[in-house]
Amino acid sequence: MNFVGVDLAADPRRTGLAVISGQGRCTLEHLTVGARDETIIEVVQSAERAGVDVPLGWPEKFVDLLSAHAAGTLPAPESTGPEWRRNLAMRATDLAVHRRTGLTPLSVSTDRIAHPALRWAGIEAHLRDLGVDTTRDGSGVICEVYPAAALHCWSLPHRGYKAAKNAAPRAQLVNLLQQRWTWLDWNGHEDLCMADDNALDAVLAAVIAREIALRRCEAPPVELREPARREGWIWLPKEENPTDTSQSGDS
Repeated sequence: MNFVGVDLAADPRRTGLAVISGQGRCTLEHLTVGARDETIIEVVQSAERAGVDVPLGWPEKFVDLLSAHAAGTLPAPESTGPEWRRNLAMRATDLAVHRRTGLTPLSVSTDRIAHPALRWAGIEAHLRDLGVDTTRDGSGVICEVYPAAALHCWSLPHRGYKAAKNAAPRAQLVNLLQQRWTWLDWNGHEDLCMADDNALDAVLAAVIAREIALRRCEAPPVELREPARREGWIWLPKEENPTDTSQSGDS
């Protein structure tokens, strides 16, 4: 079984791609930074699950606003204040993540995260044409993930590990993950994770994809399933840390 992690940036040179294989005890078979569209598409086609660190869709209310504004039919709001704008900027899953963790995902409507999201929209179209189930609620192959929030849920350091200036905290985090994740053979790729946060986030995305396959992450609740199919859904781990399934009893 292959579990793929993609830390998607607008620039392929900063895009991390990881592949974890195995059942129970697993091996980090492949890790690279610099993944182009065609490589991502090829690898995802063979994945059991693929965790993608990027918004998979836009808030429904924001999409409706753009359509109405373009047509000149937007109803005048009572107020254009912060609350009105927040409802346009945040997806249902963003609000759910904030309630659970206190972290606020970047707004795909109003922040620069829109650039990698646009790139993903194109990749999604290619995958869909190839017959890959790209349903955005995570019920297919593709699952939206948020590595920092996952670390928070696992009670692990989740801030201050990104960028070149934070190489030391990132190395400490990788060492901690190696100690806890005895089920994972890093296969010599730990040095790249210490050197580049895009690589580390790709590995985290692949681990979350494995956790989703093992049903140890939170699916969208019934009342949010429909918007999640269009907006995307960030899968957060449950309380426990990832374990060796041969020891935990999962199958």
